[in-house]
Amino acid sequence: MSSAIISVPRCSCWTNPSALIIATSSAGVFNATDGVSKATSVLEALIANGGRLIDTASTYGSAESVLGEVIDAGKLREKVFIATKSESPDLAEFKRSLARLKIAKVDLMQLHNVSDPQQSLARFKEWKAQGLCRYIGITSTYHRDFSAVEAVLKREKPDFVQIDYSLDNRLAEQRILPLAAEVKAGVLTALPFGRARLFRSVHGKQIPDWARGFAGSWAQFFLKYLLSDPRVTAVIPGTSDAAHMIDNLGAMRGPLPDVDQRKQRVAFAEGL
Repeated sequence: MSSAIISVPRCSCWTNPSALIIATSSAGVFNATDGVSKATSVLEALIANGGRLIDTASTYGSAESVLGEVIDAGKLREKVFIATKSESPDLAEFKRSLARLKIAKVDLMQLHNVSDPQQSLARFKEWKAQGLCRYIGITSTYHRDFSAVEAVLKREKPDFVQIDYSLDNRLAEQRILPLAAEVKAGVLTALPFGRARLFRSVHGKQIPDWARGFAGSWAQFFLKYLLSDPRVTAVIPGTSDAAHMIDNLGAMRGPLPDVDQRKQRVAFAEGL
């Protein structure tokens, strides 16, 4: 990562763990006519400022193709950790993702939107054994499906779980993160700004004086709450703006809130 690493993921699967704390998602971001130029500037900002993880999916429109073009043109493959997703164990779809991304092997392949407690990762494990992916995982951003996520996480023991988690959406703290730690799964946090709810709630407000030693912006204020949870491997704020990417990456630097300061942030958020 950078020279000012503020957290080290607890997942035992990493070969270079400290480079994955702030990431970017391509969900609904790199899908427009100017997607290539936006993706180029955002990825350059990500890499230059210490990030590595890119999260995308076969269902994110043309995002995989845009990212593949940018990564290939910039010779960035060795500088990024690429995660993608599929909603079923469809080998043809997986191979389409690899072709769009212009790579032979993805770093993380995830079963997207887990909703059935009996869903199996057997095919994903086969792909991992065949060398088509380094790690496998599951994802969900629907609380109604948390029971299914818990069942699959406990039985299948994937390398990663991606879950929605933000300062104003903390159900994962009680239900998913403890189980992830038990099975030694890395945790990727989707929607760290709560679908922009958090930014709307502080619109026109200044960062409180007691938080200025931790955060230089509201984005860093929100992200550092997640990064200070020792069970979190990486946060994934999606953006098409390089300046926002640089601001997000600032959360990797400086001190993190301790237990009492985390409680102070929760109280602040609940009072908005």
